[in-house]
Amino acid sequence: MENQESHQPGHNKKEPILESRRSMTHPARTSDPPFSLVQRAQEIEKADEVVQSHVHGKLDVIARQIRTLQEEAKKIIGKAERDMELHRIKCNFEKKPGMALYLYQKQNGDKLFSILSPAEWGSSLPHEFLGAFRLAADGSFDDLEETDSI
Repeated sequence: MENQESHQPGHNKKEPILESRRSMTHPARTSDPPFSLVQRAQEIEKADEVVQSHVHGKLDVIARQIRTLQEEAKKIIGKAERDMELHRIKCNFEKKPGMALYLYQKQNGDKLFSILSPAEWGSSLPHEFLGAFRLAADGSFDDLEETDSI
């Protein structure tokens, strides 16, 4: 450095000489692969496809869950409507939870509950049998024919 300082005219010998940035050479980094815009565009396109496929898969799962929940909601609403209708049917006795109730329809279209099953009526069954239900503690009705078939 001493030698360089002596060759620079008007240079203060106490300050080091700084080379111009333009004169400095930048060595190429041999560890970096060559940069290709085409390859980069292909990488981006492939990444977009992977992300879109992943998102599409997740949205499909959510859509199936929504359909399942909608079907379940329809069943719940349908059962609630049926239970409300069953509570309005004529009954000449006090309904208690756990009790089996047999639903009949008279010839005039009126419906009624009985504690007698069709078997107990025997051949003298006076009305059309529509179904058997058990009153649950929560006020809902379980269809005994569906329960028996499960």
